[in-house]
Amino acid sequence: MEKYAVLIGFGPDGWGLSIAWGLLTTVLLALATLPIGLLLGFLVALGKQSAEPSLRLASNIYTTIFRGLPELLTLFLVYFGGSLAVQKVFALIGFQGSVEVNAFAAGMIALGFVFSSYSSEVFLSAFRAIPKGQYEGAYAIGLTNFQTMRKVILPQLIKIALPGLANLWMVLLKDTSLVSVISLTDILRQTSVAARVTKEPFLFYGVACLIYLALAIISSYFIARIEKWAEGSRKKPAPSVVSQ
Repeated sequence: MEKYAVLIGFGPDGWGLSIAWGLLTTVLLALATLPIGLLLGFLVALGKQSAEPSLRLASNIYTTIFRGLPELLTLFLVYFGGSLAVQKVFALIGFQGSVEVNAFAAGMIALGFVFSSYSSEVFLSAFRAIPKGQYEGAYAIGLTNFQTMRKVILPQLIKIALPGLANLWMVLLKDTSLVSVISLTDILRQTSVAARVTKEPFLFYGVACLIYLALAIISSYFIARIEKWAEGSRKKPAPSVVSQ
């Protein structure tokens, strides 16, 4: 037991600091990906219910692609394809050399694409759950499309979509482990390196399991708090659209 404590400790022979940096990278990657995925998902959901056929088609193609491709393949396409595209652009301006896309940025973009393709369906279901009378009432009192969305639709949309988005956040936390294959120093990569060097795979992969479980428990706590807040605000008397 003393040997294991030393290996996972923060001393000169321990891997604790490396794993802690991996944990930080994982959390930062998930937090950076979340707003990108939410914004893209919201825009794609708007496109899916647009009156413009080309927008609906483009939005459906987008979700079909990124929901159909394996997440790992999407990551490879963004990382290696992005590097190739940047090299082509630089070649046009006379620069010759090897260019690589930042692994963190590639992971953020790839996971953002995947997250947005699923979150768009959550947003779309939430849009469809809001009665059309809400829109009609807002237009009747002179609100613009933007005002209707911001003051009437969006507050209801967030409350309806919250459970589904919370589940997607949990999936996103686990999907961050994929970036270890493009040499980003996340939890899984750091524990994998430690396992190979020390020849103690069960110990370090067990530590990785415990860290991911801890992140899930912490996330569940905050999600429950947010859902409780949303449920409480939902029970309050909602202001009439006409009163606005």
